[in-house]
Formats: sequence, C-alpha cells, structure tokens
Amino acid sequence: MSGRMVLGLLPGVAVVFLLLLQDTHSVSIQYQGFQVQLESVKKLRDLEEQRGPNPSSVSRLQAQSLVPSVCHHPALPPDLQPVCASKEAVRVFQALKSIANDDCELCVNVACTGCL
Repeated sequence: MSGRMVLGLLPGVAVVFLLLLQDTHSVSIQYQGFQVQLESVKKLRDLEEQRGPNPSSVSRLQAQSLVPSVCHHPALPPDLQPVCASKEAVRVFQALKSIANDDCELCVNVACTGCL
C-alpha cells in the first residue's frame, strides 16, 4: 500500500519541482529600487495594448497624471503595484518597458538578473 501512495504522489511532486525550477530561472529587472519580473513587464505592455490607442487629449492628460491608468487595471501583476505608489510611476514604467526591449532575457542590460 505504501508503494502505491508514493507512486501516486510522484506526479504532484514533479509538478511542484518544475514550478520551483521555472521560478528560479525567471528574469527580474531592478530599476530605481523596484524589482519586477520580465514577465510582468510583458503583461504591462499587453494591458496597455488592450486599452487601445488614446485620443491626443487623453494622452496629454495621462502624461500629466501621477498615476498611469494601467495602475487601476485589476490584472496588473502584484510586483508592479508598488510602482504605482511612486510619484515617478509614469517614468518608471517607461524605463521598465525600455529595459525589457533591450533583450533582457539575454542579459544585455545590467538591470536584468537571472537570465541565461
């Protein structure tokens, strides 16, 4: 009976191991005291694209706003939420997106850690 229990637990243990392994190989970006995952920055781009193009008047208002509209999106990754509390949120988000565009997965940018 105990042999069957062990065999029954193996698939679950394998899944947990793979999730832990995946997490240890995630790429993170450190900028201005914030540490976020590269995947979160990619999600940020997706959320902004979902909102669609803004009319120029809305874009100007958004640029003047201290809190980007994406900060109010319920799907914003948790590691990006502290950025929204920053007075420099707009600038930090722009910088994070720029860093992510610099082939962060290949460690081209010194702000990126954990890449292969």
